[in-house]
Amino acid sequence: MNSDKKTARIVGVLFIVATAAPIMTAPFLGFLGGGIIGEPIPDYLVSVSANENQVLTGMLIELIWALAVIGIPIMLFPILKRHNEALALGFFSLRFIEGLSTIVGSIILLTLLTLSQEFVKAGAPDASYFQTLGTLLLAAREWAFMIGPGLVWSLSALMLNYILYRTRLIPRWLSGWGLIGAALSFATYLLQFIGINLDILFLPIAVQEMAFAVWLIVKGFNSSAVVSES
Repeated sequence: MNSDKKTARIVGVLFIVATAAPIMTAPFLGFLGGGIIGEPIPDYLVSVSANENQVLTGMLIELIWALAVIGIPIMLFPILKRHNEALALGFFSLRFIEGLSTIVGSIILLTLLTLSQEFVKAGAPDASYFQTLGTLLLAAREWAFMIGPGLVWSLSALMLNYILYRTRLIPRWLSGWGLIGAALSFATYLLQFIGINLDILFLPIAVQEMAFAVWLIVKGFNSSAVVSES
């Protein structure tokens, strides 16, 4: 039981890190624009080269984000598999894919930094393969985040909250809230594929994950549910 309480606290901290990290990248990487969702700022290649430290800091935060994302299913799997091993493995796989997608996005960011530096060395030509390649890199990065921390994450949240709802490891009002929020998040990402942005629909799952994290840190898992399944 003490082990489960310790696991719950660690998972709660990891959830906070995984939620806070992408928000923290905004001041460092916001100048890149929206990739395939929106147009990047003019002369973004020059801006990337001129803000190397800013870009590297943003990339470092993304890597911390990816490690937190991967750490969550690693810590939760031993508990979840007692109740439903197949769903626990599915949750593990989805969050692992999300973490890898985030790392891929960070690697693309490093590639974009190198490209921007070569672009500046070449005298920032008005029309060249630099702009074309830069646009492709931005699009690839955006797709990586749309699929990984977007659709895949939403599915993992649905799966996790379904398990939690069925097992009562946390109060059903909290896991039910997560189910609704995850469904809204998944729908929002699908709508973005056709150019409809309803970012406000992310709010329920964002708040729920913070409430879930605090609950795990303060209360932990429902001990009677853990004992009965064990």
